[in-house]
Amino acid sequence: QVQLVESGGGLVQPGGSLRLSCAASGRIFSINTMGWYRQAPGKQRELVATITSGYITNYADSVKGRFTISRDNAKNMVSLQMNSLKPEDTAVYYCNLVRRGMPTMTYWGQGTQVTVSS
Repeated sequence: QVQLVESGGGLVQPGGSLRLSCAASGRIFSINTMGWYRQAPGKQRELVATITSGYITNYADSVKGRFTISRDNAKNMVSLQMNSLKPEDTAVYYCNLVRRGMPTMTYWGQGTQVTVSS
């Protein structure tokens, strides 16, 4: 089993910054992808950014150039640095881990609220 715990959410003004962190524990396995998804009320959950255990990154077009995803394999953590935040970034942000194996398993954190408002 894998457990994911997010932290760092909160209220920030437009143009401000936040850094989200997610700590993973349990049977993670070495080959995996970690990332962040978000969901606003009345909207579908959408991908924000992912990063593989080989440090390959993928970003949603809406956050490219503003957000940076990183990971620390020694600490089993993934972070999301969010700069130039916009009101449309307001959502619950969920940490995600896909563990490669037979079968491949997907895990989710409990979510952390990010609110961008003046």
